[in-house]
Amino acid sequence: MDDTTQSQTKYSFLRRKAITAGAGILATSLAGCTSNQGASGDGSTVTVASFFSFYDFAREIVDGTPIQVNNLIPTGLHGHGWEPNASVTRDIIEADAFLHVGPGFQPWADRAIQTLKDDDVNTQLINARAGVELVDLAATLDREEEGVGEQQGKDPHFWLDPQRAKKSVDNIADGFAELAPEQESALRDNAETYKSDILERIGQDFQAIFDASERDAVQLAAHNAFQYWGVRYGAQMEPLVTNLAASGNVKPSDIAEAKKFIEENDIKYIANGVFESRKPAKQLLAETQVKGYFPVTPYAGVREDWVENNWGYEEVAYNINGPTLEVVLGNKTPEEAGPEGWADEWMNFE
Repeated sequence: MDDTTQSQTKYSFLRRKAITAGAGILATSLAGCTSNQGASGDGSTVTVASFFSFYDFAREIVDGTPIQVNNLIPTGLHGHGWEPNASVTRDIIEADAFLHVGPGFQPWADRAIQTLKDDDVNTQLINARAGVELVDLAATLDREEEGVGEQQGKDPHFWLDPQRAKKSVDNIADGFAELAPEQESALRDNAETYKSDILERIGQDFQAIFDASERDAVQLAAHNAFQYWGVRYGAQMEPLVTNLAASGNVKPSDIAEAKKFIEENDIKYIANGVFESRKPAKQLLAETQVKGYFPVTPYAGVREDWVENNWGYEEVAYNINGPTLEVVLGNKTPEEAGPEGWADEWMNFE
């Protein structure tokens, strides 16, 4: 990586640090334990989202319009493998639109959509995954999992690839334009700005991180959700948990394979899912040459402090995933990565 790219990447991390430090005044939260944040607008038209990443894309798209977007997923949980109570279905029924990730990924969302159809409820459906090209499931995947919906045998976690994520932004903008045609110009302008200014920059900065590394292998003490980074950036993202959902189930054979992979690739640091069990990572820490584990997330959920600081996809990219990739790929020491104090907060986090 040349000096210009290094400077741009460093600038991006510092820029996000400055922005997020002052973002707390923007945070809003609805009642209960959910991370529902109302996007800008007077709330006259309400959309509820089944997954954090697409909620975040949506609130950027509706900025300055009367459309409000709420996230249905409780703080601290993934949107995949969660079972909501009946109040969530009621929220969907009462909303003007339901933003979801397509069939087969969230069974609860599929059931809610069927309820809408059975009861002839006039809630508009917006499928963020429509038309997105998915890759085949990783060879490491538990073969009991056969993929998602109409795309059996495919990996659903496409939004980790910023280029593929752009298609979901277009899908969301299309849905909102249908929902509020008088706002179409503003919605499409916001979508184009988000794709060009945010997703394109994240993609370039992450490419620079992978290009700078002499290693093309990352050990993840996490579930099988990160293959799209490997596909986009030319690396092997080796999961410890070989299923699509963050269930935490780890077999002795998985640990044995991880030990072998760590030794063969001279890995000193590994990545652990923020919303997943720490136990497997600690086992690898105790039984291998690994010195520590750092946070990674497929943008599928938020912590309470992230909600308070109004973090979205962009902030998580630059404050969590990006610094961890710098460390686990061997580009930087933990002390060199991320904002000031990042290593103290996140190395071997609880």
